[in-house]
Amino acid sequence: MPLAPRSGHSPVLATLARTVPFASAEEAWFWTMSALVARRDGARVSAGKGLVPRPCEPDDVVKCLDRLYRQRRIEVAHARIMRIWGERGTAPNPRHASERGDARLWREAMNRLEWPLRVKGIVMIAPAATAESPVASAEIIPFPKAR
Repeated sequence: MPLAPRSGHSPVLATLARTVPFASAEEAWFWTMSALVARRDGARVSAGKGLVPRPCEPDDVVKCLDRLYRQRRIEVAHARIMRIWGERGTAPNPRHASERGDARLWREAMNRLEWPLRVKGIVMIAPAATAESPVASAEIIPFPKAR
């Protein structure tokens, strides 16, 4: 007897065409940390159950972070700050004197995590220059001829 999909059942994973990448590494990290905290607290995290289909699993973001650590692009201090503030669900505020050092490490870690996440399609690629942007509407001035 051939196996046929049952009506009313949909695949668990969404296709990559229907997934919504994150706007930034920071957004991806907060999503990852909320999933990891939920998993630690006993929730069963499964793919395709969220409101917005994402192009990755939380472990994919952690793997990118682990790779940066193994390449010595980030240090244990960066990972510690990312865990602490990720669990809080907010970034450290550089305006507060007590959070200034954490904000520097946070910014460094997010800047270094951004590229690997873009390459994997987890974070959306920055839009190209449009007609409204100052770069696209710049006027080209002819170079004066030398005498």
